[in-house]
Amino acid sequence: MKHTKRDQVIALAGVFQAASLVEQIANKGMANSAVVEASLETLFRFDVESTEAVFGNLAGVSTGLRVLDKQISAFKNERNLEITQYAISMIALEKKLSANPDMLKKISDGLKEIQNSLEFFSLMHENVFAKIGGLYKDTISTLYPKIIVRGERDYLSNESNANKVRALLLAGIRATVLWRQCGGSRWHILLGRKKYIDECQILLAEL
Repeated sequence: MKHTKRDQVIALAGVFQAASLVEQIANKGMANSAVVEASLETLFRFDVESTEAVFGNLAGVSTGLRVLDKQISAFKNERNLEITQYAISMIALEKKLSANPDMLKKISDGLKEIQNSLEFFSLMHENVFAKIGGLYKDTISTLYPKIIVRGERDYLSNESNANKVRALLLAGIRATVLWRQCGGSRWHILLGRKKYIDECQILLAEL
């Protein structure tokens, strides 16, 4: 896979898309189902030829591109700090995950097993959310530092919402893995922010 800036921005947009959806569910109890599905689909695309193909096409990460653009180009007081914090936490956890081959295999095997159940349930079925959420709970959730999701207690105490949040966090970490594979690093964001913003604008113009 080529390590182009375009690939890095698409992958990072996937991280921010998942983070944004988590923030919405935690604070509003809901999120756009089509965007949720687009993020979850990335968990089951194991062998793809391009970064874009992980999301189906560019439209599959369009929400993430808009969120990323706003988060890195807006003034600090205009950014959603919760979304940024979730993204930073996923990047940190991915580093821990990459150093744990046994856990990586457990997640890969678990996702393939869940994929088999998609013959009987749709991706957006509660049973599928529960299985993905359970996989997250058994793996990523055991790593430190844990991702602390903040929001309305009534929404977060709902088991269905909790499973969606866990599933989306797993999708976000999958996007983080992709970003690393494309040569992405926190230094690129800090020192090459202008290049990320410019590439984001180019991609948004293609939608």
